Amino acid sequence: MKNPTQWFEIATTDIERAKAFYTKVFDLELQFIEMPDSKMYMFGDPESPGSPGALIENATVKPNDNGTVVYFSCDDVAKKVSLAEEAGGKVLIPRTDIGEFGFYAHVLDTEGNRIGIHSNVQ
Repeated sequence: MKNPTQWFEIATTDIERAKAFYTKVFDLELQFIEMPDSKMYMFGDPESPGSPGALIENATVKPNDNGTVVYFSCDDVAKKVSLAEEAGGKVLIPRTDIGEFGFYAHVLDTEGNRIGIHSNVQ
């Protein structure tokens, strides 16, 4: 099945605080881009599996905890949940076994966005 997801943006109210959170939890390499109406930190490789995305701060987007959930892939959900808490996030759904599909959790980032963490193992 082809993955149609090409790009996503995670809204922030304090882009530097969000950068600190996502760098600590997911060890992301971020590239700063300033546009006329917004600031962004881009991450991901468009040539690799998964979808590249960005943290974005501008007047028209707001963090959200009850809409679309972006999932970050990892090797150890429990470790990422722990890092998220250390970085100022809040656990919404703890590490949960989903059988043959692995494990997942939901956390609230420092900006108020619900994000998912998923692993096929651990």
